[in-house]
Amino acid sequence: QVQLVESGGGLVQAGDSLRLSCAASGRTFSSPAMGWFRQASGREREFVAGIGWSAAATRYADSVKGRFTISRDNAKNTVYLQMNSLKPEDTAVYYCAAGESLMRVVAGANTYWGQGTQVTVSS
Repeated sequence: QVQLVESGGGLVQAGDSLRLSCAASGRTFSSPAMGWFRQASGREREFVAGIGWSAAATRYADSVKGRFTISRDNAKNTVYLQMNSLKPEDTAVYYCAAGESLMRVVAGANTYWGQGTQVTVSS
């Protein structure tokens, strides 16, 4: 059992930065890989970024590569998504997820999901 609690969403202007946090608790060792997904209104959920337990391996969607950075603090069981140069098309509900491996997280095969946090980017 893993619980994921997200924070950091909000309303920002294009070009601004925002950092999302996801605190994991429970049996986190069973789902060591984590990631971020988003779902915009009228669109399907899409993968944003993923990170392995060691943080040595990361993956990004092409749409956010170079702008977003995923990181984690294992001592705090927390994963972050630093979002820079935000664009209106980044507007979506962002979900934290945890899975068995980075590969499965990237594929969306996650065991646990957070509640989602709204990110709105205005022009």
